[in-house]
Amino acid sequence: VQLQASGGGLVQTGASLRLSCTTSGFPLEHYAIGWFRQAPGKEREFVSAINYEGNTYYADSVLGRCRISRDNAKNTAYLQMNNLNPQDTAVYYCATRPLIALMTPHYNDWGQETQVTVSS
Repeated sequence: VQLQASGGGLVQTGASLRLSCTTSGFPLEHYAIGWFRQAPGKEREFVSAINYEGNTYYADSVLGRCRISRDNAKNTAYLQMNNLNPQDTAVYYCATRPLIALMTPHYNDWGQETQVTVSS
Protein backbone atom coordinates (compact mmCIF):
# COMPACT_ATOMS: atom_id res chain seq x y z
CA VAL A 1 0.00 0.00 0.00
CA GLN A 2 1.39 3.35 -1.03
CA LEU A 3 -0.06 6.84 -1.01
CA GLN A 4 1.57 10.05 -2.13
CA ALA A 5 0.12 13.48 -1.60
CA SER A 6 1.11 16.22 -4.00
CA GLY A 7 -0.04 19.57 -5.30
CA GLY A 8 0.86 21.79 -2.40
CA GLY A 9 2.70 25.04 -2.75
CA LEU A 10 3.08 28.65 -1.72
CA VAL A 11 0.07 30.75 -2.64
CA GLN A 12 -1.51 34.04 -1.68
CA THR A 13 -4.70 34.49 0.29
CA GLY A 14 -7.71 33.78 -1.89
CA ALA A 15 -5.91 31.41 -4.21
CA SER A 16 -6.82 27.81 -4.99
CA LEU A 17 -4.91 24.56 -4.95
CA ARG A 18 -5.80 21.04 -5.92
CA LEU A 19 -4.10 18.38 -3.86
CA SER A 20 -3.78 14.88 -5.26
CA CYS A 21 -3.43 11.59 -3.41
CA THR A 22 -1.99 9.00 -5.75
CA THR A 23 -2.38 5.43 -4.53
CA SER A 24 -1.07 2.03 -5.45
CA GLY A 25 -1.12 -1.50 -4.12
CA PHE A 26 -4.81 -1.72 -3.34
CA PRO A 27 -8.18 -1.34 -5.11
CA LEU A 28 -9.14 2.24 -4.40
CA GLU A 29 -12.81 1.58 -5.19
CA HIS A 30 -13.10 -0.44 -1.96
CA TYR A 31 -11.40 2.12 0.24
CA ALA A 32 -12.05 5.48 1.84
CA ILE A 33 -9.64 8.39 1.61
CA GLY A 34 -9.15 10.97 4.30
CA TRP A 35 -7.28 14.24 4.22
CA PHE A 36 -5.70 15.62 7.38
CA ARG A 37 -3.42 18.53 8.07
CA GLN A 38 -1.00 19.59 10.75
CA ALA A 39 0.12 23.13 11.32
CA PRO A 40 3.30 23.96 13.27
CA GLY A 41 2.75 23.50 16.97
CA LYS A 42 -0.73 22.06 16.50
CA GLU A 43 -2.20 18.60 16.46
CA ARG A 44 -3.17 16.83 13.28
CA GLU A 45 -6.72 17.70 12.32
CA PHE A 46 -9.33 16.31 9.98
CA VAL A 47 -9.98 18.18 6.74
CA SER A 48 -12.13 16.01 4.52
CA ALA A 49 -12.92 12.41 3.63
CA ILE A 50 -14.70 10.38 1.02
CA ASN A 51 -15.96 6.85 1.51
CA TYR A 52 -15.96 4.04 -1.02
CA GLU A 53 -19.42 5.03 -2.25
CA GLY A 54 -18.43 8.65 -2.80
CA ASN A 55 -20.11 10.14 0.26
CA THR A 56 -18.13 13.15 1.42
CA TYR A 57 -17.36 14.77 4.76
CA TYR A 58 -15.78 18.10 5.64
CA ALA A 59 -14.42 19.90 8.67
CA ASP A 60 -16.33 23.04 9.52
CA SER A 61 -13.21 25.09 8.86
CA VAL A 62 -13.18 24.12 5.16
CA LEU A 63 -16.87 23.52 4.49
CA GLY A 64 -17.89 25.44 1.39
CA ARG A 65 -14.30 26.04 0.32
CA CYS A 66 -13.11 22.52 -0.36
CA ARG A 67 -14.30 19.65 -2.48
CA ILE A 68 -13.04 16.10 -2.20
CA SER A 69 -13.35 13.70 -5.10
CA ARG A 70 -11.97 10.44 -6.35
CA ASP A 71 -11.11 8.83 -9.67
CA ASN A 72 -10.89 5.11 -9.06
CA ALA A 73 -9.70 4.45 -12.60
CA LYS A 74 -6.68 6.67 -11.94
CA ASN A 75 -6.21 5.40 -8.38
CA THR A 76 -6.23 9.00 -7.26
CA ALA A 77 -8.22 11.16 -4.88
CA TYR A 78 -8.30 14.94 -4.98
CA LEU A 79 -8.87 17.81 -2.61
CA GLN A 80 -9.80 21.04 -4.35
CA MET A 81 -9.17 23.94 -1.99
CA ASN A 82 -10.52 27.39 -2.81
CA ASN A 83 -10.32 30.77 -1.16
CA LEU A 84 -7.29 29.74 0.86
CA ASN A 85 -6.28 31.76 3.89
CA PRO A 86 -3.22 31.74 6.17
CA GLN A 87 -5.03 29.42 8.63
CA ASP A 88 -4.91 26.74 5.94
CA THR A 89 -1.11 26.71 6.13
CA ALA A 90 -0.08 23.20 7.15
CA VAL A 91 1.37 19.94 6.04
CA TYR A 92 -1.38 17.93 4.37
CA TYR A 93 -1.62 14.15 4.49
CA CYS A 94 -3.86 11.65 2.79
CA ALA A 95 -4.72 8.34 4.36
CA THR A 96 -6.79 5.29 3.56
CA ARG A 97 -8.88 2.65 5.26
CA PRO A 98 -11.38 0.09 4.00
CA LEU A 99 -14.80 1.28 2.91
CA ILE A 100 -15.88 3.75 5.58
CA ALA A 101 -14.50 7.24 6.02
CA LEU A 102 -13.78 8.56 9.50
CA MET A 103 -13.26 12.07 10.76
CA THR A 104 -10.68 10.80 13.24
CA PRO A 105 -7.17 9.70 12.28
CA HIS A 106 -7.97 5.98 12.57
CA TYR A 107 -6.73 5.17 9.12
CA ASN A 108 -4.63 2.17 8.25
CA ASP A 109 -2.11 3.72 5.90
CA TRP A 110 -0.75 7.23 5.50
CA GLY A 111 1.05 8.84 2.63
CA GLN A 112 3.87 11.29 2.32
CA GLU A 113 2.79 14.85 2.99
CA THR A 114 2.56 17.94 0.86
CA GLN A 115 3.13 21.44 2.21
CA VAL A 116 0.56 24.18 1.75
CA THR A 117 1.62 27.70 2.65
CA VAL A 118 -0.76 30.62 2.29
CA SER A 119 0.68 34.09 2.57
CA SER A 120 -1.38 37.07 3.70
